[in-house]
Amino acid sequence: MVLDTNVIVSGLLKPRSLEDQVLRLALAGYLALFLSPPILAEYAAVLPRPKLKLKAVEVKRALSGIEKIGTLVQPSRVVKAAKHDEPDNRFLECAETAGADFLITGNLRHFPAQWKTTRVVNARQFLEYFVSSRRD
Repeated sequence: MVLDTNVIVSGLLKPRSLEDQVLRLALAGYLALFLSPPILAEYAAVLPRPKLKLKAVEVKRALSGIEKIGTLVQPSRVVKAAKHDEPDNRFLECAETAGADFLITGNLRHFPAQWKTTRVVNARQFLEYFVSSRRD
């Protein structure tokens, strides 16, 4: 899976939220998280923003955990499918390169519903799928 930055932010700002649950599953190693250098750079640029009011230690812990458990991929193709916010294409590039099953975002309208083999879903949709797949 690939996590849009807004999922990381929401997970850190809202304990017990659906985004927090997804982030915790990833950090605990239950989910394969794929990253690319541009995604890591975006996380590192966004999380310390003063308006988020995250403590430096929280940001450091989150970034360290994400880097530790994530699989780094190097996209070689430029994608231009996300029209609302051009940097969102970096998440599609990562998902495509990794062959990720899911891209999880809080901004579904910014992405196509599907990109190659990757389903674009919000945290609720992903968790519903995750729970139902564990029952089977």
